[in-house]
Amino acid sequence: MADVQTVVVGAGVIGIAIARKLARSGHDVLILEAEEKIAQHTSSRNSQVVHAGIYYPAGSWRAKLCVAGKTMLYEYCKGRHVPFEITQKLIVAVEDAHVARLPLLVEKAAANGVTDLVMLSAADAMALEPNLKCKGAILSPSTGIVDAPAFILSLLGEAEAAGAMLALASPLQAARPVTGGFELQVGDAQRTTLTCKNLINAAGLGAWDVAKGVDGLNPRHVPRPYFAKGSWFGMAGRAPFQHLIYPVPDDESLGVHYTRDLGGGFRFGPDLEYLGDSELEYSIDAEKADAFENSVRRWWPDMPQGMFQPDSCGIRPRIMLDGKTQSDFMFSGPKDHGIDGLLQLFGFESPGLTSSLAIADVVAQLMGENMR
Repeated sequence: MADVQTVVVGAGVIGIAIARKLARSGHDVLILEAEEKIAQHTSSRNSQVVHAGIYYPAGSWRAKLCVAGKTMLYEYCKGRHVPFEITQKLIVAVEDAHVARLPLLVEKAAANGVTDLVMLSAADAMALEPNLKCKGAILSPSTGIVDAPAFILSLLGEAEAAGAMLALASPLQAARPVTGGFELQVGDAQRTTLTCKNLINAAGLGAWDVAKGVDGLNPRHVPRPYFAKGSWFGMAGRAPFQHLIYPVPDDESLGVHYTRDLGGGFRFGPDLEYLGDSELEYSIDAEKADAFENSVRRWWPDMPQGMFQPDSCGIRPRIMLDGKTQSDFMFSGPKDHGIDGLLQLFGFESPGLTSSLAIADVVAQLMGENMR
């Protein structure tokens, strides 16, 4: 007899959403969190943007779960009075070469089921935002912002109301497959040992440490981590734009963009700096301010000079497969690695917050198919 039916490792937004879904479905659930508080990494170090689902490859997990999750998140927030705002977003072309990319983005979004984008002339875009300078734009009516901490706390409250338990300062150090489940060694103050039937690794940036502790898991079934660090800069004063402002994206990055929060604050970022698989490091290089300013000035030419100050920093748990950066979510279950009862989640970066409720539905489905 197992001590608990299902252990979810990681109390970020995705781990908590999974625990809520399973607990409400009748599972006996324990959440193990290595930190002393919930949501201390990717879940609390992001833009809090509710993404529409524009940029991701058609048919990818990120595309499907972003589009589905966006609707679910808005409906959830409406029903629970979690603060959010549909701010809308402008994707702006600041160079002639970028104007030609706008219809391609509209087509890409439509392939993902995002059919509400509106092409705008430069004049129309700048009429919406007088501080903006561009040569054309796309309006995304369904993009918004959410109070991420309030959303996460609401999910946790519902998970616990359904019987889920949360253990903080309790890193999972080792998992040994045994008959009918797993024996777990927890690195809490009591050095707890417990058993479970199902084990879900939703530890985000810590997913690789958890995977290393699973006895018998072949390393070839664990993708290489390729962490991507992004810094944000802010400034004092009144928000210069009401819409979110994103430049036409280049390569792997969406570019330095403008977001605001529900309290009236605003910031610019993130940039993109690969850390490989090195330690997590959240310092911000203040000397990057000039580069940020030059980037933003392309579409906000009257921006005050010398006002940028370091704001915050986040790290995305990107992955590499076959020597190439993988830009999709990865669910790794028993059919992949051969260990019954084990489901691992890798590469759950943006739009993880937007997609969290939809991700939880996928996990519940996979558990129904593969787990105990």
